[in-house]
Amino acid sequence: MPSIDLDQNATTPLDPEVFEAMRPHWLSGGNPESRHALGRGARRALEQSRESIARILGASPDEVVFTSGGTEANNLAIFGVLGEDSGLRARDSTGIQIVTSPIEHPAVAEVVGRLATEGVAIDQAPVETDGRVDVAAMAALIRPETKLLTLMLANNETGAIQQVGELAKLANLQGVPVHTDAVQAVGRIPVNFRDLGVATLAASGHKFHGPGGIGLLLVRKGVKLSPRNFGGGQQNGRRPGTPAVALTVGMARALERWENEAKERSARWAKLTDRLESGLSEALGADRAIRNGPSDPGNRLPQTLNISFPGLDGDALLMQLDLAGVAVSLGSACASGATEPSPTLKAMKIPEDRLRASVRMSLGARTTENEVEEALARIIAVVERIRSAQD
Repeated sequence: MPSIDLDQNATTPLDPEVFEAMRPHWLSGGNPESRHALGRGARRALEQSRESIARILGASPDEVVFTSGGTEANNLAIFGVLGEDSGLRARDSTGIQIVTSPIEHPAVAEVVGRLATEGVAIDQAPVETDGRVDVAAMAALIRPETKLLTLMLANNETGAIQQVGELAKLANLQGVPVHTDAVQAVGRIPVNFRDLGVATLAASGHKFHGPGGIGLLLVRKGVKLSPRNFGGGQQNGRRPGTPAVALTVGMARALERWENEAKERSARWAKLTDRLESGLSEALGADRAIRNGPSDPGNRLPQTLNISFPGLDGDALLMQLDLAGVAVSLGSACASGATEPSPTLKAMKIPEDRLRASVRMSLGARTTENEVEEALARIIAVVERIRSAQD
């Protein structure tokens, strides 16, 4: 029985065309900082990738900083924008405040939590029942000591797209920089760094069929970013170290592939997630398969579906679906070892009987209609079997 991957918000399989684009750079060698022919060739590939990524994301090439992934990009953004005010250099960090939300990915939430232990004041904005942060309430938390606002662009669990551009406009009027974790958004919906008006933006290649181990941080011109690593002058000293040329080429190619297919992918994703939702609701009952997240398709990622099966245990359901050959998730893969209910769903005030019975389903660029139909049949069978055993 072939497995069906409905957990592609966690990671996506590498696109074969991306692999072929990377192959020669794995084999040829050449340090992009070297001045010989091999080095110059590597440098050209690196800069061409930087230019392509910048164009697609609405940035300038010199605003692109390559990292090892989204987690490093988020860490670099938050610590880097705060600089010495981060409190991690034995300074008194009292009188410093960060405004954030309770729905952030652990790559942001744990950084903010670390800063809280250093004396930084943390204020969280309220979340609406559809999973979107109240932007006006978030902006109202700004005070003279606010050094940073951070709000993800699209939620990894519910797919709720946040009003980051609106928040940035309000924050910029008060001179407060905004960071956005766009790891789940880039390669799924159009993202324009310039239009958003944020100071920094994080993304990761493996979320859109690029290679793992490569991410990026966009840093707006004029924003001072203190490095977290030292030992070289690469990338203007903002993130020193020899760049992984093959990986940057792969990430650029994957993003180009998304750009070329964006409309088709989005339409197909929306159709398939709608089919998943309607199929489950029709077979199990509308009150026994309930979407968590925005009802308006324009306010959510097209390939993400978070569903509650009231009365079931999420962990048990996850294991039974795994045995049935369907990969889903209870939330962030980076927090998959946690036994506590999802902080995102808690912030949305999801009732207890739904809170612990929710699973996330997420599609990739090559998910087919046949896979979705087969997954539906398997999920329905598993849920009905569990419910029969409980009755």
